[in-house]
Amino acid sequence: MMDKLGDWRKTHYTKDLSQEMVGKEVILGGWVRNYRNLGGLKFISLQDKYGERQITLKKGVVSDELFEKTKIGYQYCLMVKGIVKAFNEAPGGIEIIPSEIRLLNTTPEKLPIDMTGETVSELDLRLNHRALDLRSLKNQAIFRIRGEMLRSIRKFLFERDFTEITTPKIIGSATEGGTELFPIIYFDKEAFLTQSAQLYKEQLSGVYERVFEISDCFRAEKSRTKRHICEIFTLDIEMAFSTMEDILKILEEIVHNTIKDIRENQMSALKYLEMEDKTIVPEIPFPRYRYEEIINLLNSKFKIDIEFGEDISTDAYRKLGEDLTSYYYITHWPMAIKPFYIMPSENPKYSESFDLQKG
Repeated sequence: MMDKLGDWRKTHYTKDLSQEMVGKEVILGGWVRNYRNLGGLKFISLQDKYGERQITLKKGVVSDELFEKTKIGYQYCLMVKGIVKAFNEAPGGIEIIPSEIRLLNTTPEKLPIDMTGETVSELDLRLNHRALDLRSLKNQAIFRIRGEMLRSIRKFLFERDFTEITTPKIIGSATEGGTELFPIIYFDKEAFLTQSAQLYKEQLSGVYERVFEISDCFRAEKSRTKRHICEIFTLDIEMAFSTMEDILKILEEIVHNTIKDIRENQMSALKYLEMEDKTIVPEIPFPRYRYEEIINLLNSKFKIDIEFGEDISTDAYRKLGEDLTSYYYITHWPMAIKPFYIMPSENPKYSESFDLQKG
C-alpha cells in the first residue's frame, strides 16, 4: 500500500549532505537505484537529481514495522526521514538511518529496460520507456551539461544588455526557400514550421538593439547524417550599430565562457561521460580566414578542387581539421551564394558573413 506525501517536503538534496551534518535529521526524496537485502540488514541506494545516498536499515535499530515495510524494488519512489550518520564505507562517508519511509510509487517487478547500466537497451525500447531512461546516470550528466550551457549563455548575454526574444514557430510563407521547410495544415491553409528566427530578430534589433533567442527550428533535411537534423536548437543573436567583427568577438567569448563554466560547475558530469579531456577552454581570439584563403589552402595543400563561389564540402572540412584543430572562422563568403539579408562587403563580390568551425 502506498503512502501520501502529506506535509513532508525535502529538506536537502543528496549533494547537500556532509560530515558536518552528522546527527541531524533530514528528509530526502528520490528513486531506488539499488536495493540489497542481507537478512537482518537492508541497504537502499536513493537517487535524486544530484546523486545518491545510502539508506541503512538494521534490524533492532529501526522499528520492526519499518524494517518489514521496506520490501521494495528498483525505481520505487520514496521519501525518507532519518538521521545522518558517519560511515566510511558508504558513498561520501555518510549514511541515513531512517525513522520513517513513505512509499509514493512502485514499479513492476521486472523493469522494461536495464537501469543498472550493465547492458544497453535498444534506442526504440528506451524511447518507449523514456521516463525510466531519463534516470540513467548518462542522461542525467547530459542534461546537467546542457542546462549549464543554457544558464551560462543567458547570463553572459544579459550582462551585456541583450534582450531575450521569442519568435513565431508557425509561418505563413517560405521566406528563405521552401525546399527544407516542413509544411503543415493550419486549419484549412498551408503553413510551415519555421527554419530560422533571422527575419524576426533583424526587425527586433531595430528597436531593442541587442537581442537573442534560444529556441527550436525545423529543417526537412532528408540526409541521414549527424550533420542533418530535422529539429535543432539554436542560439540566434542580432546586434545593431555593430560590424561583423563585433559579432565575431561576442561569439568567441560565448564559446570560451560557456566551456569554462561547464568545466567549473559540471566537471563530475564531464568525467562520467569521459569528456573532460575533450572539453577544453579554447584560447581567444579565434583565427580568422577569408573564404578565398580556405579555398586556396584546399586546392594547394589537399588537392581538393573547389571553384570560387562553391560551398565547402564535408570531406573538405575534415581535411581542414587536420591543419586547423581548434575553433576558427571562415569570413567574407561570396555574395552570390548568400541570401538577400546578408550585408555586402566594400567589395560587393564578397559578403559580411562567416561560419564558425572546429577542427
